[in-house]
Amino acid sequence: MQNTKSVDELKYPVFKTYMVQISMQQPWKIRLHLEDREEKTIFLKLANQIIEEILSGRLSSGSRLSGSRSLADELKINRKTVQSVYEDLEAQGWLISKPRQGTFVAENLPELKPKKINAVAEPNPSPSTTSPVPIKNDGIPDTRLIPYELFSRAYRHALIQVTRSQIMGYGDPQGSIELRQALLQMLSMERFIKTTIDNICVVRGSQMGIFLAARVLAKQSSPRKVIVVEQWSYPPAIETFLSHHYQVVRVRLDQYGLDIEHLEEILEKHAVAAIYTTPHHQYPSTVTMAMDRRLKLLELSKAFNFYIIEDDYDHEFHYDSRPIPPLISLPHAEKVIHIGSLSKVFAPSLRIGYVVANRDIIHAMNQDILLIDKQGNIITELAMAELMQQGEIKRHIRKMRKIYQQRRDFALNQFQSVFKDQVEMNSPLGGMALWVKFKFPYRAEYAELLNQLHIDAEAHFAEQGQQLNEHFHIRFGYAAINETEISNIIRLLYDAFQPDD
Repeated sequence: MQNTKSVDELKYPVFKTYMVQISMQQPWKIRLHLEDREEKTIFLKLANQIIEEILSGRLSSGSRLSGSRSLADELKINRKTVQSVYEDLEAQGWLISKPRQGTFVAENLPELKPKKINAVAEPNPSPSTTSPVPIKNDGIPDTRLIPYELFSRAYRHALIQVTRSQIMGYGDPQGSIELRQALLQMLSMERFIKTTIDNICVVRGSQMGIFLAARVLAKQSSPRKVIVVEQWSYPPAIETFLSHHYQVVRVRLDQYGLDIEHLEEILEKHAVAAIYTTPHHQYPSTVTMAMDRRLKLLELSKAFNFYIIEDDYDHEFHYDSRPIPPLISLPHAEKVIHIGSLSKVFAPSLRIGYVVANRDIIHAMNQDILLIDKQGNIITELAMAELMQQGEIKRHIRKMRKIYQQRRDFALNQFQSVFKDQVEMNSPLGGMALWVKFKFPYRAEYAELLNQLHIDAEAHFAEQGQQLNEHFHIRFGYAAINETEISNIIRLLYDAFQPDD
């Protein structure tokens, strides 16, 4: 074979490495100027400035950016701000980080026309600010912020893997071993849950997990035909329990979560098969159940021999303190059926959820899955497993947590600024929605706008026939909309409600 190395490379082994390093260096360092920009925060000023320099050609594909420390010193800003901007633009596809080399402008840019970021990390233009958002605005993720390039790569790898391994046939009803192993590590490290892959079942979203739990318990719990739900609760779960011929009994809520004393009264009167609860961020009121109540609930489960269906639908998004450990991680959790989902991390259409429970429950669920979902979704499961194992999902969650917290704070301020003393709400510790109390009666004419905005009022979550008198609540999702959209929607609500001044 002909040797294609140059004479200098053959004589000097370090020559090639040296030339690569020289080629990555730039003779001139681009200067950035932030003082005259109109954005409100340093983060937005710097992010938009870099995007504009890329689109103008001053920063061409492959160009190396200054290190975070040197750029922070040059601009006299915090280094963490520079690091956050770099991480955010890398996630959007503008930049790429190379270990031990630096941060570079990506070769394949995400878009070809200039635009500014209106809130933290918004990769696509906002929907029209004069028309309602075309989504269910009850606390869903912003699908515009999905790292599509990472998704595409993971799906390609998964497709190649299943093709080469000839595993395009029926999958394991319990879910792929790769995804269950990735989930096991996450649950252990992030949620204090001690379990095994045999106690984990992959499902198509949390709703399928709720359905399977109801179906399995309906077979096991006869003559127990009562399921307890919270005063306000998740309507699809209620419909699921009713479809399995359960009697649904509601337990009161307060600022600390489920009212344990009221629950004890219910347990004395009814043969309860299970209680369905959303303790981390109660749906829809966003309240976090206090630890003493969690422990007492588990003690009651053991004493009265009922199951707890724990719907932990958005555990990842907790802002002001460390998340409280889920029920299944605490003592006396033998009868807890823990349901989680990755849909709140990326998009509702992802349809990847999981159930953690004792092996009898998991085995019974597997038998039912064979009846309704024998094929499974091996490609998506392998793709998600890869993203989890590589740390990409954790990184995306960390990025989204910052964005959603900023949107929560902005929405709180906007409601208080626009409605003033006509509105009351607590700042939720986490989650993706606000539970907003209006201090005036609900009127029938409000329904049209709320339906257009895909916002649900209190009656949607309450027992049928409940009357709204002196005040009412709405569940306002802030995660899927940016600050401009938040402002416009709140103004539309104010104009429609026209509260007394």
